[in-house]
Amino acid sequence: MKKEPLYGKTINELIAITRRIGLPGYSARQIADWLYKHQISSVEEMTNLSKKARDMLSSEFEYGLSSPAEYLESSDGTKKYLYKVLDDKYIETAFIPEKERATICVSTQAGCKMGCLFCMTGKQGFQGNLSSNEILNQFRSLPEFSRITNIVYMGMGEPLDNIEEVLKSLEILTSDWGYAWSPTRITVSTVGIVEKMTAFLERSRVHLAVSLHTPFDEERLMLMPVQRTNPVREVIEIIRNAGITGQRRVSFEYILFKGFNDTPAHIKELSRLLNGIRCRVNLIRFHKIPGVSFESPGIEEVKKFRDMLNKKGIVATIRASRGEDIKAACGLLSTLSRNKTRS
Repeated sequence: MKKEPLYGKTINELIAITRRIGLPGYSARQIADWLYKHQISSVEEMTNLSKKARDMLSSEFEYGLSSPAEYLESSDGTKKYLYKVLDDKYIETAFIPEKERATICVSTQAGCKMGCLFCMTGKQGFQGNLSSNEILNQFRSLPEFSRITNIVYMGMGEPLDNIEEVLKSLEILTSDWGYAWSPTRITVSTVGIVEKMTAFLERSRVHLAVSLHTPFDEERLMLMPVQRTNPVREVIEIIRNAGITGQRRVSFEYILFKGFNDTPAHIKELSRLLNGIRCRVNLIRFHKIPGVSFESPGIEEVKKFRDMLNKKGIVATIRASRGEDIKAACGLLSTLSRNKTRS
């Protein structure tokens, strides 16, 4: 019988487990401490639990970590790790080292339902939601685990389409019984699922990044089918009404496509659409993927677009392109591995 992983359980889930198998009430906190504050690899190493308690846990549960299946390293130091999940599916995790920080980009689903034109993950189709265990395993099992300073949920999949497992993983990362990370070290990206936005904003305190890519409805629908049922203007209205204050940051992701969404008209409409929202726009150069004819503008054109936004009062930054030589764009490496498995 396959054992259930303990890693990725919230404190309430651990309390339920200890009650069911007859362990003392304080055991849940002890288990959480071992899971999230010590680098162990088995239930047997939880030495402040009695031998009987460990045997009872081990009969049904395992620690629950798994190592990456393979990785590629870029000339710029970026690494793309491949993890096997859901028995025979693949997901990707990117490790991005910089001078004063090291960020990992984690996946929340295998494949994706959203079908965005510019994303290789969507071309795989939806293959399944990741559990909190599988989301956090990308963090804990990374060889560079001890170096990680920031996490972005910007890998494969749409986080709000798997909101309960994502929120569980965020609870573990930010709770005092878990990793006790500041929410300001974590960003969750979304295409904007209207029915899930309010719950996400109310139940977490992490940063939010919304995939925008154009302020015009017709263009966004062409890029992102989700626009049909979840118009970005409704998403922005939810953000506007949420009254976000303090250190929590809202950003809008904007991939620049040469000659498509980089005109003065886009600048004007962006400034109108985002007026009154404390936010920033992250400009991203397009990474080429098979079957998509878009091209990225040159860096000077990107800088000009940024400067024009800044003049309109919108804080805009340019995200550095990383790992292009190792297929760091979401979905490229896992698609190759999936195709190899099928052949």
